[in-house]
Amino acid sequence: MTHLPYIIAAYGLTLGVAIVLSVNAALRLRRARARLATIERPGRAARTPGRPA
Repeated sequence: MTHLPYIIAAYGLTLGVAIVLSVNAALRLRRARARLATIERPGRAARTPGRPA
């Protein structure tokens, strides 16, 4: 009896989870950078809640 199918499945699952987490982190980083660029755009007036613009 060989343990090869179990070993391949374990490595495949680990690789799959690592890929999903990496892609998710990359997408979140891209969105965060886009939001930061919008916030830091020059000429944009800073608004404070409760204060008229």
